[in-house]
Amino acid sequence: MKANVMYAAGDVRVVEAPVPTLQKPTDAILKVVAACICGSDLHPYHSMHAHEHGEGEAMGHEVIGTIEEMGSQVAGFKKGDLVVVPFAYGDLTCPFCQEGLMTSCVHGGFMTGCQAEFVRVPQARGTCSSCLTKLMRALPCCPPC
Repeated sequence: MKANVMYAAGDVRVVEAPVPTLQKPTDAILKVVAACICGSDLHPYHSMHAHEHGEGEAMGHEVIGTIEEMGSQVAGFKKGDLVVVPFAYGDLTCPFCQEGLMTSCVHGGFMTGCQAEFVRVPQARGTCSSCLTKLMRALPCCPPC
């Protein structure tokens, strides 16, 4: 698959990368429909030091995509659902998530690698939101999912 990787300030390349796979039963794999560029991408674009080993950093923290595959503990979705994924992932069951503080989830973290053709979403049940599926299918400007 193609993915955006930043190697140093101003050095962004589209590279071939492996398609992600499920690593845990709480994961989902999305086919990316749209990804955005945010300040978390722009700040290193202007100031990132070159990596010593040349591996670079996968770009992108937010994504809209269709579910391609789900782990056994992901419920409430089906293959093909259009979902929105924010920059932070979480399980929605820990005390922090229950208080609306998903960025502090004890089982959470921050998304990376969303500027690619596919992305792995940890804690998919708590992270993905399918609220746009019916709306997107109804809009004449959007292709069917």
